[in-house]
Amino acid sequence: MNAIDVIRTAVGNSLRSKLRTTLTVVAIFIGAFTLTITSAIGTGVLSFIDDQVASVGAADVLSITRTAEDAPPAEAGPAPYDPDRAIVAGEFTGDGSGLTTGILTADDLAIILRVDGILDVSAAQQVNPRYVEYGNNNKFELVVNGNSSLTTPELAAGSHLEAGSDQMQILLVTSYVDTLGFSDAEAAVGETVTIGVADYAGEMHEVDAIVAGVQNESILAAGAALNQALSDELYRVQNIGVPANSVEGSILATAHFDAAASGEQIDAIKANLADQGYTAVTVADQIGMIQTVISGIIGILNAFAIIALIAAGFGIINTLLMSVQERTREIGLMKAMGMGSGRIYALFSIEAVFIGLLGSLIGALAAIGAGAVANGLLDGTVLADLEGLPVLRFDPAAVGIIILLVMGIAFLAGTLPARRASRQNPIDALRYE
Repeated sequence: MNAIDVIRTAVGNSLRSKLRTTLTVVAIFIGAFTLTITSAIGTGVLSFIDDQVASVGAADVLSITRTAEDAPPAEAGPAPYDPDRAIVAGEFTGDGSGLTTGILTADDLAIILRVDGILDVSAAQQVNPRYVEYGNNNKFELVVNGNSSLTTPELAAGSHLEAGSDQMQILLVTSYVDTLGFSDAEAAVGETVTIGVADYAGEMHEVDAIVAGVQNESILAAGAALNQALSDELYRVQNIGVPANSVEGSILATAHFDAAASGEQIDAIKANLADQGYTAVTVADQIGMIQTVISGIIGILNAFAIIALIAAGFGIINTLLMSVQERTREIGLMKAMGMGSGRIYALFSIEAVFIGLLGSLIGALAAIGAGAVANGLLDGTVLADLEGLPVLRFDPAAVGIIILLVMGIAFLAGTLPARRASRQNPIDALRYE
């Protein structure tokens, strides 16, 4: 009996007891289906996060804050309040108030700029516009994306903000298009919107801005983006009436470095800033924790799927052991006709692998079908505001690995019955009743 005959015979034998084989395949199907689904969820969510990270300026941007002096380890809990340390010595304003240790002043920006590898640095100005309107339509609250200086979002229409432009530009989010009265995203591009902002005394002022483009909603683009010219103007207006003796500062600064810098060079810049008393992180650093948590959750779900597959493996053992018992005389006859132990071992091993292949293929295909339906339903409902997020993304390589994994478990499960069959004594087997 050649290899082809062995395979053909193994497949035929596995289908002899259809009910028993079907129940075993169902058990494998459940494990393979679960493992394929959880793997697809992990691939979809992590790829979406990777796409979001890739869409921001994390390759050459650092977010910088002042490091708290003598900060205790995180596990030690919050430090006791010290009123003497709440004010920076010598930095008092005329009204008796002071600057907290987290404020970055112009002197801090100058120190950061002198750090080797830093190309430029700017304070993150916090602007709080009250509303936005188009034409004579109603006014709507305007949410500004605080991370807009770090992002290069996916556009639905128009173009990105022009760096260094004197024209005041805004990048709207798709959710504002219908609300402001535009027929579609393309119709909003190039139009002038009016932004309302209150000064220090509460008096309302209006600033006009050109819509440079419309961006899709994402986890890093949850509000409108403003170019530097518009941000500067809104900041100037909202500070009208601020007492002259107030000291300006910011809790966050953004700095650019060479986009071609290696990981070691970026780490060196961070270390240099840390020596100066500043904490610097990239967007990838900030999102890395989210990726770790998601990977951990997916790992736990995969572990449950593996447990289901191991349980299915015991089903294969039971199926083949019963098959060996039922076919004892047949095994004895094959040995009596000259079939070696190796061929018999291969016969039952292939039978186990075939059952594993059958269950894993059905499970993977069912998971892909269910995933396609789930993505369609979620895309139009729960995830309508997060364009480009497929909750389940099926990677062909991952699906192939799952099928091979299941076949491997099936092969191991079939080892014991196959070994038992191959070691049958032909005389005793032929006498078996």
